[in-house]
Amino acid sequence: MFAAFLIGGGAVVGYTQYSTKRRGKSAVDQAGKIVEEARVAAKELTLEAKTEALRVAEAAKRDEKERRQQITQTEQQLLQRQSNLDQKLEDLDRRSDKLRKHEVDLDNLKEELREIRGKQQTNLEKIAGLSKDEAKDKLIKMTERDIKGDLVKLVQKLQNEAKEEAEDNAKMIIVSAMERMASDQTTERTITTVPLPSDELKGRVIGKEGRNIQALERATGVDVIIDETPGAIVLSSFDPMRRQIARVALEKLLADGRIHPARIEEVVEKAKSEIDRTVKEAGEKALKETGVVGVPTEMVKLLGQLKYRTSFSQNVLKHSVEMANLAGMIASDIGADVRIAKTATLLHDIGKAVTHEIEGGHHHIGAELAQKYGMEDAIVHAIEAHHDDVEATTPEALVVRVCDALSAGRPGARGDTLENYAKRMTELENLANAFPGVTKCYAISAGREIRIIVQPERVDDLQAIQMARDIATKVEATLKYPGVIKVNVIRETRAVEFAK
Repeated sequence: MFAAFLIGGGAVVGYTQYSTKRRGKSAVDQAGKIVEEARVAAKELTLEAKTEALRVAEAAKRDEKERRQQITQTEQQLLQRQSNLDQKLEDLDRRSDKLRKHEVDLDNLKEELREIRGKQQTNLEKIAGLSKDEAKDKLIKMTERDIKGDLVKLVQKLQNEAKEEAEDNAKMIIVSAMERMASDQTTERTITTVPLPSDELKGRVIGKEGRNIQALERATGVDVIIDETPGAIVLSSFDPMRRQIARVALEKLLADGRIHPARIEEVVEKAKSEIDRTVKEAGEKALKETGVVGVPTEMVKLLGQLKYRTSFSQNVLKHSVEMANLAGMIASDIGADVRIAKTATLLHDIGKAVTHEIEGGHHHIGAELAQKYGMEDAIVHAIEAHHDDVEATTPEALVVRVCDALSAGRPGARGDTLENYAKRMTELENLANAFPGVTKCYAISAGREIRIIVQPERVDDLQAIQMARDIATKVEATLKYPGVIKVNVIRETRAVEFAK
């Protein structure tokens, strides 16, 4: 039993030693294998490191080559620029040399001119027999004589102006005294009566086949009425300026006695010039009465035209003057600018002088005119804001609006029918004037007829017929009017020659 145990134990020990030897041999083999693999991996890593090092070295060589090329190009560019600068410096040096030579030449020329001038002065003194100082004294004496003559003329002119102004002031004093005993009346008139020395002159005014009366109506734009009324000719027009021109022209024709179409046109032009002077005097008179200064000449002329304008039968110029005086008192009491208030009030209806020529409200037109001729912004605003469609933002504008209401609101100051009638006539004329080729257009016979004068070189006979039809159609479509309106298109060709 024990022997068997020993044998078994020996067998176990032997097997254990054999297993241990086998395991040791296997471990040695694995270790060698691992070492071999490590050597192979080390060789591969070394090869890769060498390859990467070669690649980096080649890239560095390429970069260095490119930098050298860039440096070489930069050096070449710098050399080229330096060469250009050297060339420019040489050019500047050459130009400087030329300029110095020119300066020397100019100095020489100046010296030669001085010598020539001195010689000429010496020759002139020999020819004139006067020295330079003597000639200067003689010239001064001649100038003194001329100035004395101008001063005498100026003194005479001032004396004449003083006399004229004294006469105007005397007339103003007389008129002011008369006005204290008179009261204004509002009347609606669309006619003017011209007295005749004899009824025989009616035939001469009419002319052969009515040529004279037609020429007068065509030149003035009024309706000349010659009826059985003894010793008078009636001029009818909604425009008072036209009636005044026609009245003055007709009076001159009757006084002269020569009445024919050519003479009529000449006298009408003279009458227009006379009315223009009257208009200017009326504007200047209004400025004197109100004490307003600094109004441009063009605005003064437009202001004078208001003498022949009415608004609801109220004379616009008198209305403006009355308002200006009221505005001065009100502005002084409330602490507003008196000058701006009076100026704006006097000019507030200036647009009515051209409302028949320009479309739009008269207050907007007046503001545009004031701005056009350089008036102050405060005056322009006060003119435009005297009606309710524009807000008044200054005390002066409110003063203008209040004065307008005071002047127009007093009993008997205004009527209504004349204003509507004049507005209707103006719309009728403006409608016809919008057509191309129209030179003049007049609404006559209380708006029952409109006469249109066209340019013969632009409108032929057939176009004149078509124009009459087109105007009549437009009148029917756009205007409201009582009765019937006759549209009369006139095309006249004149041939003029001179015998020498």
